[in-house]
Amino acid sequence: MSRNQDTTSGDSYRSSLPDLASRVYGGSAGYANDELFAERENLLKPEEPTYQPYSFGHKGQIYDGWETRRRREPGFDYAIVRLGLPGLIRRLVVDTSFFKGNYPPEVSVQACAVEGYPDPEELEHAEWEEILPPSPVEGHTRNVFDVDPPHRYTHVRLCMHPDGGIARLRVHGEPVADPRWVSDRFDLGALENGGRVTGCSNMFFSSPSNLFAPGLARVMGEGWETARRRDDGNDWVSVRLAAAGTVERAEVDTSHFKGNAPGWAALSGCDAREHDPDDPASWTELLPRTRLRPDTCHRFRLPVRAEVTHVRLDVFPDGGMARLRLHGRAAEDGVRHLVARWFNHLPPVQAREVLTGADGPGEAAAETLLARRPISEDAALPPELTALL
Repeated sequence: MSRNQDTTSGDSYRSSLPDLASRVYGGSAGYANDELFAERENLLKPEEPTYQPYSFGHKGQIYDGWETRRRREPGFDYAIVRLGLPGLIRRLVVDTSFFKGNYPPEVSVQACAVEGYPDPEELEHAEWEEILPPSPVEGHTRNVFDVDPPHRYTHVRLCMHPDGGIARLRVHGEPVADPRWVSDRFDLGALENGGRVTGCSNMFFSSPSNLFAPGLARVMGEGWETARRRDDGNDWVSVRLAAAGTVERAEVDTSHFKGNAPGWAALSGCDAREHDPDDPASWTELLPRTRLRPDTCHRFRLPVRAEVTHVRLDVFPDGGMARLRLHGRAAEDGVRHLVARWFNHLPPVQAREVLTGADGPGEAAAETLLARRPISEDAALPPELTALL
């Protein structure tokens, strides 16, 4: 684990990862042991925190964050967050913006992985793993912590030592889909299924990860928008699919982009199992350059069907887009990859719970499978795992 002040431009690997806890992706702050001054839900707001001086409510100055009362006894305050996108956590951002004399001296973060939908009391008894030990933070600062826990988590617990206020919590990471909820045809590029942006020409106004977010964009700011180009080039974004497969249909959605939608778009694909994505000759056209309309969800049946691992969207010459959907069928080895990656990253407690549940193979098979981890992605899956799908 390392701590650093956030001075990146957004181009590094960790800072480009989606916020697994974001309310936009379905995250929720389900419980806090104290929130007298300001509510826990503020932690997950997608927008940056704001502050209005001398705005007092019945309990004092109103803060855009989570703030607890001053402790007069030993202990610490905490909030539990359910991740909208369960996955591998790679960066934590504890933002204390505008908390200057009332921020916590230290914070820590634990994580757990559970089946189903436990209530706060049940989560108190979950197996929490410490992914960030008590660490000093500064006030009115984006405090950034890079972490590398090995497991896929569903919840995090943010702890303030002993009390205070925090404006926002960001949990950047790699989504890991639960293959039990993926059909034979699905959106191969979606974040919730494990798709990940691998390259982008420009993200001046907003992140390209927004293209693959769950649900519909509510406003223009929830899409991807580039700066205005003043040259002869064009903007683009590439995504590594959740699983190798064949993209059959695409949705290119310019909703809310009215005077700044691209004029045209094209899709191409590359199979990194056999070719180098850095080689322009490795890419195959899936959808030729096609005219787009502003504020419109365009649906296309792709004229070229080929198994690919990566897809690139080119927009001409620049502009913004709300969503990109890449519906198709995963290849056989793509399914193996999805299942093995999920099972290998489950914490032991949850893996055992999965295998011994109502649909699992039972205690004896569970111990055998757990001893075999990591399951190879290049060989046939154990039948006990395929039976769970």
